[in-house]
Amino acid sequence: MIQYTDYEKAAQYVRPRLPLPAYPIAIVLGSGLGELGDRLSERIEIPYADIPGFAVSGAPGHRGMLLAGTLAGIPVLCMQGRLHRYEGHGFAQVTFPVRVLRLLGVQTLLVTNAAGGINTGYSVGDVMVIADHINLMGGNPLAGLHEPAFGERFFDMGTAYTPALRSLAHACAKQLGMSLREGVYIAVTGPSYETPAEIRAFRALGADAVGMSTVPEVIAARGCGMDILGLSLITNMAAGVTDAVLSGEEVIAIGRARAREMEALVTEIVKEI
Repeated sequence: MIQYTDYEKAAQYVRPRLPLPAYPIAIVLGSGLGELGDRLSERIEIPYADIPGFAVSGAPGHRGMLLAGTLAGIPVLCMQGRLHRYEGHGFAQVTFPVRVLRLLGVQTLLVTNAAGGINTGYSVGDVMVIADHINLMGGNPLAGLHEPAFGERFFDMGTAYTPALRSLAHACAKQLGMSLREGVYIAVTGPSYETPAEIRAFRALGADAVGMSTVPEVIAARGCGMDILGLSLITNMAAGVTDAVLSGEEVIAIGRARAREMEALVTEIVKEI
């Protein structure tokens, strides 16, 4: 069982390796979006494998690096790759980095992901601001022994995705000549893609996009009192929406194709924060 001292040990390892005293913003880079980390100035890399308590990311397109640097002159930390339940990691392992980021002083968390479009009005390549989520991952990362140092046992999730940051994302997109969707993200465990029947059910529940990540991190971050912005890149239409055969290669390819636009948007948001 992970103890508070485990989080402290990880933070103590990372902290002296950071060039700057404070990094108020962290970005979790999803599938195909990891190249944003390569754009950081004054960048240093810390492999997950070197950080006590961090599990190693094995998903395609996830490099498993904690990066520190500046983006548009603003100090940021980047998780170049995240951990997933389908890799065999427990919820505590998946969210371990989020709590370490909080100990490092991060107040604002930007989470990005690749997602399948459920809303039939969406198209491949759209970017969706996450307004809310539905958790179908079979558990909650904060179930179990409560650690008061990270916040209250029971906390509100009504505005988990900070309204002011969502508005800011739309304003930044408009400034860049982009249009954003806004909708509900539904999280499943994976790694298999969903069936057409499941997608119809998810649509009936009010979901606009589906993925295999993000929700555990958001719950943990919200529990720590962090401000959160979530962005989903629609890399494919979900099962049954079209006749296309779904593949992980397609997800990575679309992510890379749209990477520059996502990078520009995230950079503008970080500047404005």
